[in-house]
Amino acid sequence: MPLRHALAGVLILLGLVQQILAFSGIVLLPHGVGYALWLATLLLWRDIPRRTRWQAGALAVIGLGLLVVSRWHYGAPVAWPTVTSGNTYVVAMLVGVSFIGLIGNRSGSSRPLGRPVTGRRGTAGTWLGVHLLGTILNLSTVFMIGDRLARRAPLTTPQLLALNRGLSSAALWSPFFASMGVVMTLAPGMEYSRVLAIGLPLALVSGALTTFELSRRFDLTEVAGFSLSPRSLLMPVAMAALVMLFHFQLTPELGIVSIITFLLPAVALASNLPAGPRWTWHRVRQHTLTRLPAMRGEIALFLSAGLLTLGLSTLVAAATGSEWRLFAHFGALQAVISFLAIVLSAVAGLHPIIGVSVLASMLDLRGSEPTLFAFTALASWAVGTSVGPLSGINLSLQGRYGVSGYRMMRLNLGYALVLSALVVGAIMLLDAWL
Repeated sequence: MPLRHALAGVLILLGLVQQILAFSGIVLLPHGVGYALWLATLLLWRDIPRRTRWQAGALAVIGLGLLVVSRWHYGAPVAWPTVTSGNTYVVAMLVGVSFIGLIGNRSGSSRPLGRPVTGRRGTAGTWLGVHLLGTILNLSTVFMIGDRLARRAPLTTPQLLALNRGLSSAALWSPFFASMGVVMTLAPGMEYSRVLAIGLPLALVSGALTTFELSRRFDLTEVAGFSLSPRSLLMPVAMAALVMLFHFQLTPELGIVSIITFLLPAVALASNLPAGPRWTWHRVRQHTLTRLPAMRGEIALFLSAGLLTLGLSTLVAAATGSEWRLFAHFGALQAVISFLAIVLSAVAGLHPIIGVSVLASMLDLRGSEPTLFAFTALASWAVGTSVGPLSGINLSLQGRYGVSGYRMMRLNLGYALVLSALVVGAIMLLDAWL
């Protein structure tokens, strides 16, 4: 093993440790998480697959270019020491989630998986499993279920699409999703009960649409799905219960992503300690030196996408200012236009959070408008992340399972068009209800 691989693995682990310590107010080095992760990425750069390397490099260069233009052309203040911090909280969570591999497997051998659930039922089980557990565990559910399916054979296109759509559609209603946290911050006057009443049925329709469409486009006879049996659900459900315990009782001040970041490594350590400190140290050392450097593709893409997001948001804020308003009134027509614009920007490669944040900065929401804005933002997030080649879910699938984000975009275009039509109808219904 090259020395730089070992050093990069230690730096990635150090980034995770710094992020966890920051939750308790202990900061070893300001912005040290970003510094450690970026340095590890540079050490591993030559080993990143060529396509991923070019994509991550382009994102980083464009992001830096936008920051330079914002600073020197518009005079915008840019805190240069902080530019490495974009998406570090997501990367830290991904690193924490990787410790799932250390839970409940002391011998290193895999248990027999039994006969898989296949066909339309299996695909529906994959969508439903990711959707239900993803409402709480977010992106980590994709790895839990995806890795389980990948133990049989490399993931097929229908399996990848079910994972993608099962998670992204949870943004329509889950109170624990990152999208809901952003929306509640931007529109604190929203009525969640009304958003739930529209968003949850729409999410279930998207699941039925996914199952029907995939069964028509692909032969699902031999496509393994996720079984919703008690045995297969034991670990994800137990983790979800622990997350809820920490979220509502033990650490209510922390968000779901933060809790997952420290909880999964802690559970992994606790599950190995009964075998002795020496065994635990061996497992952690092996994980640090082999598994963490192997995450180089995921880490590079997320860090580079975070730099692009920072550069773009800085440029937009500097160019537009804060006084101008896009719409004098935010009704159904304005909501539909905004939804379509954000989804199109996601197809172009921008994360929906950029469009949602920019839109909120150009509105003056009053009365019932925050609720309509909230649903519009959540729906654009749900559709945009499913089809956007640089969304978190597609970057994760590319980094973890090797499927191109742009291929996922092409495969999801038809689904996105149909779901967008349903969203437009839902926006009109919600506007009439308010």
